[in-house]
Amino acid sequence: MRHLKTLGTLAIVMVFSTISGRAQETKTEDGLRTYLIERDIPKAGEFTEEELVGISKKSCAVLEKMTDIEWLNSYIVDNKVYCLYRATEPKLIYQHAEDAGFPVTNIMEIGSVIGPKTAN
Repeated sequence: MRHLKTLGTLAIVMVFSTISGRAQETKTEDGLRTYLIERDIPKAGEFTEEELVGISKKSCAVLEKMTDIEWLNSYIVDNKVYCLYRATEPKLIYQHAEDAGFPVTNIMEIGSVIGPKTAN
């Protein structure tokens, strides 16, 4: 089971990979780091488009009031949602989740991003 969870996380990171041929660090000059957030949300894969729009609007409304954090995108898989955020520190992600009413199962900082072209 742990192996499958790790493979799922790696698959999400692979989706995030860029077309660059070199491995890229995710820390930027503005001090923001990239984080992968895992959320356990029963039946997330069954959300309607209307529900997803509502969730997105709620997230954006909370983010408008915050600094040093931005939402890149999210991936919905069965009973989980994986989100990519940039933030100066994980506590901002927890604050956003609490204010928006979203669960946080795990936060992982992404150190580097690679893709198929990295092999060349």
